[in-house]
Amino acid sequence: MASLSSFFLFSMLSFLIGIAQAQLSSDFYASSCPNAISTIQTAVNNAVAQESRMGASLLRLHFHDCFVLGCDASILLNDTDSFTGEKTAGGNSNSVRGYEVIDTIKSQLESLCPGVVSCADIVAVAARDSVVALGGPTWTVQLGRRDSTTASLSTANSDLPPPTSDLSSLITLFSNKGFTTQEMVALSGTHTIGKAQCSKFRDRIYNETNINATFATEKQGICPSDGGDENLSDLDESTNVFDNVYFTNLIDQKGLLHSDQQLYNGGSTDSIVESYSSDSSAFFTDVANAMVKMGNLSPLTGTDGEIRTNCWKVNG
Repeated sequence: MASLSSFFLFSMLSFLIGIAQAQLSSDFYASSCPNAISTIQTAVNNAVAQESRMGASLLRLHFHDCFVLGCDASILLNDTDSFTGEKTAGGNSNSVRGYEVIDTIKSQLESLCPGVVSCADIVAVAARDSVVALGGPTWTVQLGRRDSTTASLSTANSDLPPPTSDLSSLITLFSNKGFTTQEMVALSGTHTIGKAQCSKFRDRIYNETNINATFATEKQGICPSDGGDENLSDLDESTNVFDNVYFTNLIDQKGLLHSDQQLYNGGSTDSIVESYSSDSSAFFTDVANAMVKMGNLSPLTGTDGEIRTNCWKVNG
């Protein structure tokens, strides 16, 4: 009887997830806001042209949104009297960027098609367009997500992988969201763009032994042992281009974050890193597929949630 109940529960969950994903479609705004996607793309291209780092920031914004309660733009909400938002979570505070780009796009779309395009979809499309703008792969973004009416600081603190994560923790945190170990490595490869703050890699460059000595010395020049917490370093050696250099750097023991180097440290993911380091097309294919999968994490569809007028606050 217990096994029958478990089977029934699994079947129902699969059915409900299938319904949610079925309500997303690549042409969701074809009639209601036909210029939505091109509007987002133009704004992202302009933002990345102005500051290449913004591409990485918009990609990270999508990741940090989807890993907490699903892809529902909860990360964009400011604190209210009824809930504390996710912006002050350990992985987001003074770190996540790009809010103003999303707000600008939302304002443009509200002028074109009031109350139609969700903030969650803007974040998802902006992430894809950022990767493309920096030379990476494209993928088809499924659309039709709606925006949450709440956020969760506690879930953000528990579900976002910290830069101090060991390999086993990374595998578990990604597995909890339905990702395979290979997909986790592919998604980690998005660290081929962007920067990290000194406070996130100080312990690695001063105390860890699985690090290239010249690389450690170079980074110590950016990140002193005391102070300079917000000093920035590139995450890989070609940080303004979306490529597979990240994986080559890991093989050379030049992973900036502890969690980066864990992917190539004598463990189960070494062979995946080696494969991606020598085959950029395989990495591009796998990361694009993983991004589609991430974009499908627990979307609000149908009549759930709302279409926010301002991305930083609930309607009403």
